[in-house]
Amino acid sequence: MATYSRIFLTILLISTAIQTSAEKWSNAPPPCNFPAIYNFGDSNSDTGGMSAAFGPIPPPYGQDFFHGPAGRESDGRLIIDFIAEYLGLPYLSSYLDSLGTNFRHGANFAAGGSTIRRQNETIYENGISPFSLDIQVTNFDQFKSRTSELFHRAKNPFDRSQLPRPQEFSRALYTFDIGQNDILDGFRKLTMPQLKAALPDIVNHFASSIIHLYEKGARNFWIHNAGPLGCLPAATLYITNPNPGFFDNYGCIKSHNLMVIEFNKHLKSRIDKLRKQLRRASIIYVDVYSAKYHLISNTKYYGFTDPLKICCGRHESNFDVWCGQTMIFNGSEIIGVSCGSPASYISWDGTN
Repeated sequence: MATYSRIFLTILLISTAIQTSAEKWSNAPPPCNFPAIYNFGDSNSDTGGMSAAFGPIPPPYGQDFFHGPAGRESDGRLIIDFIAEYLGLPYLSSYLDSLGTNFRHGANFAAGGSTIRRQNETIYENGISPFSLDIQVTNFDQFKSRTSELFHRAKNPFDRSQLPRPQEFSRALYTFDIGQNDILDGFRKLTMPQLKAALPDIVNHFASSIIHLYEKGARNFWIHNAGPLGCLPAATLYITNPNPGFFDNYGCIKSHNLMVIEFNKHLKSRIDKLRKQLRRASIIYVDVYSAKYHLISNTKYYGFTDPLKICCGRHESNFDVWCGQTMIFNGSEIIGVSCGSPASYISWDGTN
């Protein structure tokens, strides 16, 4: 939701600024002046990748800002859109989208359902994207090489106006919001001890992508940790008669959130090492988990309804119709439509 995104971004920027000032830098950093953004991630920051690859996201997605589907799994803008606005840059076109795109100030390689590590399954099984982080980085390499070639071959200003300046890749901001689907996939496939043991390898795969981009000239990295997955309404929807202590005080699944916290510890530790290893890089670790959990635990203060309620879709005791979908139940067509006041909900469709 747009209201949720604004409040969340405000908390995020304040907490990140406090964290950054408390770290190794004694002098104030210069004002942000990034000529472009290159984003990598999943549905939290996908601005059209999965729509381009597998078919458009249906209404009512996008209804409250774009007035129609815009490739985002939201009713409006995503955090990456607000970051672009904050930096005075246009919204990012998806690399996978061939129509109506402009890559002058960056590109978005994110795709909904993406993971850090490749998963041995198709999107039609459990919604896992084929565009894992290493594939997204490969797409970036191709993008950088091809656009630089086209820029130098361009015969007129208009052709160049749609392309990034080759010298600006090293000055751009590289943003990341990925990892939650590795954990969610682990909940489905692995025992908790097995998933916990796999976390270091997941983080090492992530670090390898950062190192690769650094070697290609990237210097400015903005990295989100994973949010409180135990608080996703879709995760709690089918749980009945839980054991005492299964949920926390806000209705979130304790074990899921503890696993995310463990993942975030590994991620932060690895980023600390990357800062020492990549001497010319500026790497910002963004504590999304704390910002989101703060909102969830203070919903009344910020004017939201129950954080585990879903705005778009219809969920009854005997059926579920997800956002934008339809089904026939007892001879009647049921449509997953939006609630009346999306701005009062934290969750749009149960997972976003």
